Amino acid sequence: MAQRYLQGDTLDHAEEDRLKEVVSLWRERLMDISWFMRCLNESIARQANAEDNCTGRFWEGRFKSQALLDERALAACMAYVDLNPIRANIAHTPEESDYTSIQQRIRAAVSGKQPKNLLPFVGGECLNMPKGLPFQLDHYLELVDWSGRHLDPRKRGCIAENIPPILERLGISPKHLLYLSRNFESRFKGLVGSVEVVQKVCAQLDKRWVHGISDCRRLLSATPC
Repeated sequence: MAQRYLQGDTLDHAEEDRLKEVVSLWRERLMDISWFMRCLNESIARQANAEDNCTGRFWEGRFKSQALLDERALAACMAYVDLNPIRANIAHTPEESDYTSIQQRIRAAVSGKQPKNLLPFVGGECLNMPKGLPFQLDHYLELVDWSGRHLDPRKRGCIAENIPPILERLGISPKHLLYLSRNFESRFKGLVGSVEVVQKVCAQLDKRWVHGISDCRRLLSATPC
């Protein structure tokens, strides 16, 4: 109908009235920034879904994002995610936890390989450090296994004396890591790391306040409170 009008065709009264309604709606949308963002997001979502070979809404209402700023935050978040099936009682051990990175790493390690789709563990920070996670694989496996044992309500008690080496190197309190392995997502909404690192990033971003800064100080500081 609009194309016919532009080409000079004659429209009847009903078509003219309908065209006026459509033009009025288009004008409202052209002045609406929310409608513009909706169309922009839809285009990005379709491209992203095509790249990932999936369907569904791109900007999920439940989607959350945290910026992991240092090794402490990275270790805590990785353990939290890898322990999801155990917390949900879907699996009893990390090697039985389907769809987790730790299961892929364990299976690959048994064969002496590195999962192609996961970053490798490259040890502690050093000069000319290769791209990868700043931990050792065996230390991380011990960390997740240790945390998982304490998630079991039938095995509550004191923290095991054999603390995983990664905890000693990062200077993070065992009781705080245990808490984070259960509650990481609920405690942090944005920037995550030691309070010194978070404050530095806030200054760079000109942010005067960030959600969860008190938990960063309490749970991820070099000298836990």
